[in-house]
Amino acid sequence: MSDDVQAPTPQSDPGEQARADVYRLLGALLASAPDAALLGLLRDIRPAQDAADADMAAAWQALQAAAATAGPDRLQDEYFNLFIGLGRGELVPYASFYLHGLLMEKVLADLREELPGLGIERQAGIAEPEDHAAAVCEIMGMLVTEDGLHFNQSAFFEDYVVSWLGNFFTDLGKAESADFYRAVAQLGQQFLAVEQRYFSLPEN
Repeated sequence: MSDDVQAPTPQSDPGEQARADVYRLLGALLASAPDAALLGLLRDIRPAQDAADADMAAAWQALQAAAATAGPDRLQDEYFNLFIGLGRGELVPYASFYLHGLLMEKVLADLREELPGLGIERQAGIAEPEDHAAAVCEIMGMLVTEDGLHFNQSAFFEDYVVSWLGNFFTDLGKAESADFYRAVAQLGQQFLAVEQRYFSLPEN
């Protein structure tokens, strides 16, 4: 899903960049099965050990452990069974499905209407709708690192991320086809909890 949209110029704030990096990692993992290069990076993860965020540290460790035993070919099969399938995968990773029970519904229309105002353009030749879980994560990552869009970060998070993505990660963590992706679900759930706390701060 990395070609869905064009990213604005990023900020240099390390905290904001770290948030954006997690969104983009989740986007990459939800867009396609990780290749050998990405698995290598995940195996070498050295997250900061923050005692105040033990759940997030545990999620990083679980993802690192899952990457250590995963292979690209097996992950291709896992991804196919989870999200594509013969006709349909075990999960349907779209906001429209989670919020309305059907595909191509109002939330997608609202999202498409809002993106141009955020300076984000869909690239030609991309088949997946913008309300795919991977695209939503990537768009959020772009908003985090774009100057002057802090209000839009919070609004976008409420309308298009936390409104359904937590339920999606819960389902992913319980999916029969999930093995490696259980760790992805754990990271997603814990990161959303961190983000909810972040946006609840008065200055945010």
